[in-house]
Amino acid sequence: MPEDQEDVTPEAPKRVVFGPVVTVLAGLLVVAALLLPNQPTGLTAGAFLRLPVEALIVAVLLLVLPGRARTAGAVVAGVVLGLLVLVKLADMGFITVYARQMDLVLDWSLADDGITFLTGSIGRPGAVVAVILAVALLLTVPLLMALALVRLGRAFARHQTATTRGIVVLTTVWLVLALVGNPVADRGASTFLTARTGLVNAALHDREAFAAAAAVDAFGDVPPSRLLTGLRGKDVLLTFVESYGRSAVEDPAMSAGVGAVLADGERRLTASGFAARSGWLTSTTFGGYSWLAHSSFQSGLRVDNQQRYRTIVSSDRLTLTESFRRAGWSTVGVAPANTYAWPEGDWYGFDKVYDSRNLGYAGPKFGWTTMPDQYTLTAFERLEHGRSDRGPMMAELDLLSSHFPWDSIPEMINWDAVGDGAAFAGMPERLAPSIPAEQRDAYRTSIEYSLTALFTYLERHGDENTVVIYLGDHQPATTVTGPNASHDVPITIVAKDPAVLDQIASWNWSPGLTPAPDAPAWPMESFRDHFLSAFATGNGS
Repeated sequence: MPEDQEDVTPEAPKRVVFGPVVTVLAGLLVVAALLLPNQPTGLTAGAFLRLPVEALIVAVLLLVLPGRARTAGAVVAGVVLGLLVLVKLADMGFITVYARQMDLVLDWSLADDGITFLTGSIGRPGAVVAVILAVALLLTVPLLMALALVRLGRAFARHQTATTRGIVVLTTVWLVLALVGNPVADRGASTFLTARTGLVNAALHDREAFAAAAAVDAFGDVPPSRLLTGLRGKDVLLTFVESYGRSAVEDPAMSAGVGAVLADGERRLTASGFAARSGWLTSTTFGGYSWLAHSSFQSGLRVDNQQRYRTIVSSDRLTLTESFRRAGWSTVGVAPANTYAWPEGDWYGFDKVYDSRNLGYAGPKFGWTTMPDQYTLTAFERLEHGRSDRGPMMAELDLLSSHFPWDSIPEMINWDAVGDGAAFAGMPERLAPSIPAEQRDAYRTSIEYSLTALFTYLERHGDENTVVIYLGDHQPATTVTGPNASHDVPITIVAKDPAVLDQIASWNWSPGLTPAPDAPAWPMESFRDHFLSAFATGNGS
């Protein structure tokens, strides 16, 4: 075909139409990436009807850079923009579940725990698929953004005059809107990057500050003879009820059912001679990361990230459990979530630790949960609490049946039939069709089960020397609580001996198993010092 003859092949019109459409889509993709919010509540149509100043800056750079430098700049900018999108998506996930942004420095270390959770919840094949999809997303998004900016750079080079005019017009519009304070003139991406840089810097310097705080301990050198004198001869059972948060008690969608269980438990325990006081603690975590709450509660320090957790469990900080051990109690940990050795148990101060491998459970798993709470309590009674040859003990019991994802919730059975757990065989399959599809209802049902198991166990096996401290470790995910929920969890102390509750009278906690809305709400990390002061001096300080 002669050089001056027009290309009239069928493909030519397609290229003429297809090329500009792809270029426009590339531009829209870049703008959408810049405007993408990092919070689920920000995903509205209005969020994307804005003009980001960062798009204008990138457009200028693509216009003025020559040849290869333009391509290289587009690739670098695309990768950065892709990473920005990934961080925002990660924030959305973390805010939805944990009510906080992702920590770009510290949260990567939790990938193994996430994979373990997925494996326990959906099986190994499902976890492998999830990991593959996650890796694909990590690679695809930056690549897609880089390709989009390379295409835009080439289009700008071919149409320099029109591009220059367009940039001038849009820049003028942006400046005018910014001067009058119109939110359409957007600079959210720059603000987001600045804030994230500050958070990263704070995380990098947090280790030294926390280590210095951990080195100062008002109770670290207290002689054993002066520790916990107000509880001598008592069995103290510290019980964490997974995800038992303030929302379970106060949210109208859940409080009726949970409140009925609390009222029934209070009636039963009162009839058995027990009394109780209840308050609130503000957890250091939300929706997950239970070990951060446990270590904060036990150590008297705010442990709200994995770096702090690793620092504290490597220190000689006095824990509540170690306080009991120093004062002469035998100490036991019951952690059915653990499926492997748990070296942190030594730091906590446990003489003995029971987990999923040595609790003797012969029944089925209930979703992620290795065993139902009723069995955990039964095994504890058989292995430790019910022994006639023991002295006073302090035990931490972790009740897991209310753990996310609430897709397999057991039912109470006759306590005498629990045995080795074989009596639960078939229950997960039988109950699966009746498990509430609405997550909030499923969560409520699980909390009702866990509390019922605890109260009826205490009714059966508690005596004059039994003291139970039970609390939630954190609130459930925001899919249950809704946005803007507090980090508060209920905490209750139950005892038959009036002298025990008299020693905390000055705390002004509410009588009974349900904390009043205006009951004191302490930071979770403050409980250790309140407790050690009250039961060392008897003045409830």
